[in-house]
Amino acid sequence: MLTLAPSSSIFFQYLTTFGTFSKILSKQHPLLLYKHYTHSNSDSLVSALIAAISSCSSLTFCRVIHARVIKSLNYNQGFIGDQLVSAYLKMGNYEETHKLFDEMPNKDLVSWNSLISGFSRRGDVAKCINILYRMRFQIGMQPNEVTLISIVSACTNMGALDEAKYVHVISLKVGLLSEVKVTNSLINLYGKFRYLDLACLLFEALPFQNRVSWNSIIAIQIQNGFADEGMRYFTLMRRNGIGPDQANMVPVLQACEDIGLAKLAEAIHVLILKSGLNGNVTIATSLLKLYAKLGRLDVSRKAFAEILRPDDVAWTAMLAGYASHGQGREAIKLFELMVKDGTKPDHVTFTHLLSACSHSGLVKEGKKYFRVMAEIYGVEPRLSHYSCMVDLLSRSGLLDDAYQLIKCMPMEPNSGVWGALLGACRVYGNTGLAKVVAEQLFALEPSDSRNFIMLSNIYSAAGLWKEASSIRALMKHRGLRRNPGCSFIEHGNKIHRFVVGDESHPESEKIYTKLKELMGKIREAGMLSKTEFVLHNVDEDVKEDMVNKHSEKLAIAYGLLVTNPGMPFIVTKNLRTCGDCHSTAKLVSLIEKRTIIIRDSKRFHHFANGLCSCGDYW
Repeated sequence: MLTLAPSSSIFFQYLTTFGTFSKILSKQHPLLLYKHYTHSNSDSLVSALIAAISSCSSLTFCRVIHARVIKSLNYNQGFIGDQLVSAYLKMGNYEETHKLFDEMPNKDLVSWNSLISGFSRRGDVAKCINILYRMRFQIGMQPNEVTLISIVSACTNMGALDEAKYVHVISLKVGLLSEVKVTNSLINLYGKFRYLDLACLLFEALPFQNRVSWNSIIAIQIQNGFADEGMRYFTLMRRNGIGPDQANMVPVLQACEDIGLAKLAEAIHVLILKSGLNGNVTIATSLLKLYAKLGRLDVSRKAFAEILRPDDVAWTAMLAGYASHGQGREAIKLFELMVKDGTKPDHVTFTHLLSACSHSGLVKEGKKYFRVMAEIYGVEPRLSHYSCMVDLLSRSGLLDDAYQLIKCMPMEPNSGVWGALLGACRVYGNTGLAKVVAEQLFALEPSDSRNFIMLSNIYSAAGLWKEASSIRALMKHRGLRRNPGCSFIEHGNKIHRFVVGDESHPESEKIYTKLKELMGKIREAGMLSKTEFVLHNVDEDVKEDMVNKHSEKLAIAYGLLVTNPGMPFIVTKNLRTCGDCHSTAKLVSLIEKRTIIIRDSKRFHHFANGLCSCGDYW
């Protein structure tokens, strides 16, 4: 036990370091201050010491206060013993924490909870469980909701699923599962570990679900990839009289993005406006990101313009929107406005800025921002920045420069960096460099079929059928499969899916009739099918038939059938769009006087008046 009382000068020196006493110091002589706290009633001393403990950042001063408590007070006054326990724990002094706790007489539930809470904040699940065991079986004291929530929080943060299940059982045994806060913490935990069935059972068993309950079940469904189920719970929540807030609206906007229905996004947007949440920067940022992902960059701009004080996340989100849509000049203008506004760019900002330069072929500008990001803004280049620069150089045909940049990088290049160069090898037909780059990718990602397919396609495009066949044989030997190309288009509150040669759609006959009509008009305009994009060693007429039935073309034909004349429509592709489909979309936009937007796996393509926003490089 600590018995040494501090001298008057040490204790006074400690007290005067805290702002709590600054007002008194300005009015009283220092000696009078010490005399006041030494001889005034114990309540004043307790208040002063508790204020000092809450600000304590030194183990030495903590011991000074501890000694003063021993001299003049008892541990139960103002729960000062519990405060000291928390202070020792905060500084990581476990030995004195346990010693003090064991010395404290008449420990109540608050004392035990303080100890558990301290170890919970430090993520020490084992200590929390051990203390819970002592509480129950050595002292005979049952936990309350504060006890269990603290331990569940530690289990959630530290990934301790087995210990969490133990706490769940105890909650059931002591009848605390009816406490909504306890159940909410378990719902959140099971959601994190993807035990959605258990989370849903707990939610349904609650006698009363509060806002946190609803927000938790909505978020965990959406975060685990069940956007439709998350939206179902969101609808049920509103029917139960609970309106939207920031906590549920952000995941709901993510669900809209996952589902991909523009009409659903518009309906949620209206709800945001009606609920007065449009002034929330986080929600407005999520909204502009959603519209950008859905191809509605014009609405993203409006959403951004309505944010009164955009933060760095909002600026960066708008910048990312411009980058993905290939609007490099607009991205640069926005970046300069952001800096002028006083917002400091970070590494994410520069990733999107360099990506925008890459997608727009702005080599000079990209090199400039890559240089100044460290010199002026103090942002050291990361892998993502090197990947953008390799892509930028590669797009301009500077493949050797891109390769030299990779070799001079201060860190090991990842698959993103090598992948950018391999994509350029495809565009420029550099089979020699493609083989070197692909071997690096095979070593980094031996189970990723996309790299094997890319090299096989490069060989096929060059007429190197033997080499292409050997790559496909290697894929087969490793059990790797190619993901089938699919295209999607929204109509009638539904997403319509197409694959190559698809005849499963209810309106398939009309679609193929429209497609035949389109191909006829395209031939009259002088364009022939680019059969070199059929990377199989088959006859020319077979190649032409295959390329004319690609999923993008079917989706475009359907879009022309079901949308009003003159209205733009959006097609989404899970892979990169092929060169023939790209050329077809350009001519269709000219012949049909339509704006067609295709979002492939890499970026957005805006086709209008026979041109594409990507400048024919993607």
